[in-house]
Amino acid sequence: MAHKADSVWAGIALRRMRAQADPDAGARMVAIPAAWEDEAAGAVAALAPGNAAAALPALAETWIAQLGQRGEALGLLADSAALREALHALLLARRGSPGAATWLTGGRGEPRAEPRFVLNLPAFVDDAGGFDIAAFVAAVDTGVQALEVLTGGKAAALRLGFADLSGWLAALGLPYDQPSGRDAAACLTALFRGAAEQASARLALRQGARESACLFWPAPPAGCAVPGLAAAARAALEAASRCGGLRHTGLLMLTAPDAAEALLGAETGGLAPAPGATRFVYQDGRAVERPTRACARAIALHGPGAAALLAPVPAAARASMEAAVRPYLHAGVPAAPAAPQPARPLPPPRPAPGRAQSWRVTLAGHRVTLTATEAADGQPAAIGLAMARDGAAFRGLLDSFVAVVNLGLARGMPLADYVGAVAHSRGGPAGTVEGDPEIRRATSVLDWAFRRLALSYLDGAATLWPEPSAEDCLGDAAPAAPVSAPLLPLDLPARPSPAARRGGLRLVG
Repeated sequence: MAHKADSVWAGIALRRMRAQADPDAGARMVAIPAAWEDEAAGAVAALAPGNAAAALPALAETWIAQLGQRGEALGLLADSAALREALHALLLARRGSPGAATWLTGGRGEPRAEPRFVLNLPAFVDDAGGFDIAAFVAAVDTGVQALEVLTGGKAAALRLGFADLSGWLAALGLPYDQPSGRDAAACLTALFRGAAEQASARLALRQGARESACLFWPAPPAGCAVPGLAAAARAALEAASRCGGLRHTGLLMLTAPDAAEALLGAETGGLAPAPGATRFVYQDGRAVERPTRACARAIALHGPGAAALLAPVPAAARASMEAAVRPYLHAGVPAAPAAPQPARPLPPPRPAPGRAQSWRVTLAGHRVTLTATEAADGQPAAIGLAMARDGAAFRGLLDSFVAVVNLGLARGMPLADYVGAVAHSRGGPAGTVEGDPEIRRATSVLDWAFRRLALSYLDGAATLWPEPSAEDCLGDAAPAAPVSAPLLPLDLPARPSPAARRGGLRLVG
């Protein structure tokens, strides 16, 4: 399907498919450009408010139109039509977008979170492997204008950032964890800041300045592997230092990614390194390993060996990259996500259940039933424990405890560990045990049950967990508080007799 001919989406074929914002959300019908991958459909499902069908053209037109109208009403835009055209171009090229909050509110200036704008760095690398510096600088200016409108011209600091630095470096054939990659990233970030502050200075001419221009900059690298980037960065910083004043105290801030990055096709947020050169996708109901988009593009531009550019790097490499770009940021870098720990293998499951045993006793007047289902090796694979006349709360706790024990037994947890943890534990009822010739006293129901299991299945149980004394089975009830005399040195007033109290009553009619 194609969109109507009188819009910027004319001639762009769309395809419809069912997509989910996340695995727990319901599927909805969405429409995206036919050339975009399926992950973009999930991003549209996450960015569209409500649960109805959503089409990317209509969804984008909503917030872009609202942004232009608001900018005109507030007098923040010199040319709202030019800004709308630039926003359309960024989105269609998948180069830039506001954050999810703007999409979800339709750009009405009432975001659920502080507005942000993100540029997708790999989208500025052309088909020949060159970086489009002029288009990148223009995109920075567009992002600053959009955020100024979204914040109503009241925000002293804007949140303009970039995504997928690792994919950008790979597309340029540069390693993330080597000086050549860090120099390129530093030059890029310096260019970003210089261009953003020039855009802020142009807004200050209309709205008034809040901040003086910076005259002293950390010197960017004298050169880098990207042709023209180092010179462009120095020129942008020098031009920004000559501005009369800035509208904003901060502009360049890296933020946590959301569905906007997924819509643009960015595979990592901010300056995060790539998790690897491949990813798993579901195809015909099974997981299939495929190269990432960044890997496929790097191979197409630089040959099969370029896949190594996206191999995982140590944490020190990320720290070195952060140190290279931090001087040009207006805010700190978001913390790196915690690295997943390798899963510990579970013990093998116990053999299939065999015969069952049961014991019935009376403990301090309470009837207790214990059952044990044995595995083929003769050891208990599962247990059951029940009491007559127990309350709902106690029964729920007891059932939950038994369920946890059974999970452990099924995965090879030794019975002796449970007995050692529970034997001689205190908690009513406690006292004399009737019906068990080997256990005469117990400090609790769990004490009797697990010592019973130990005597039946563990050697030396009588020595390891001996019979408790009668004093151990008395419980932990505190003695009654003694009666003490009054604290004041006064006699207590005499209490009048009932007859005297009745005589003191008067009938009032």
